Amino acid sequence: MATDFPYRTALVTGASRGIGAAICRRLTGLGMSVYGVARSREALDGVVDELGVLPVIADVRDPDAIVASLAGAEIDVLVNNAGMVATVKPLYEQSAEEIAETIAVNLTAPMLLMRALLGGMVARRRGHVVNITTTAARGVLAGTSAYGGAKAGLSHACRSLRYDLAGSNVRITDLAPGRVETEIYLRAFGGDRSKLHDTMYGNVRALQPQDIAETIAAVLSLPQHVDVTEIEISPTDQAVGGHVFKSVQG
Repeated sequence: MATDFPYRTALVTGASRGIGAAICRRLTGLGMSVYGVARSREALDGVVDELGVLPVIADVRDPDAIVASLAGAEIDVLVNNAGMVATVKPLYEQSAEEIAETIAVNLTAPMLLMRALLGGMVARRRGHVVNITTTAARGVLAGTSAYGGAKAGLSHACRSLRYDLAGSNVRITDLAPGRVETEIYLRAFGGDRSKLHDTMYGNVRALQPQDIAETIAAVLSLPQHVDVTEIEISPTDQAVGGHVFKSVQG
């Protein structure tokens, strides 16, 4: 790690695979101690064994359990990466449970985790929060009212938090990816990986998890007087807005 790199520890939610695992790999490569959050120890085996990630076994919706697992560790970088898409149907066809879970994971959980950790960052005058949102919070993607709405709420929270954090030396970044080749939509596709790939990734050169990880590393490495507040990163082949998941909707 460069001697002027200010951060030593990171907490990454949704760390077991996809974007989260790629972020863990990149941050450990910077010499950071990384705590990875997932709901089971088995899910974290890969990043623990390969990268030495420190496992935090907790549901992302339980910030008290996450903080307790840290055992007093000072977290310099929080990456709110965990997210989920319950379904890609019109809002009136979604169940109340699907909507509530989508909001709980994508909005309430990162808000409560920021609340739990930002006080320490401000007191130490050292810290950076990266919230992984989505271009679905900025454009119109059919069937994503709950998901896009929750992520839009998180994006706006980032803007408001900049005023709360001004002068504290704590930075906050809203990173909104377009289509990234992960399994976040797998549940919405009924667990059918072939259908997911053909619909979402078959005709587009999608972003890869490591692209997001590299972007985060670049933002963290900038001088402390530079706060990259918002980033929208999309595949060259994708224009956001108006997309319909035709094979899901029949």
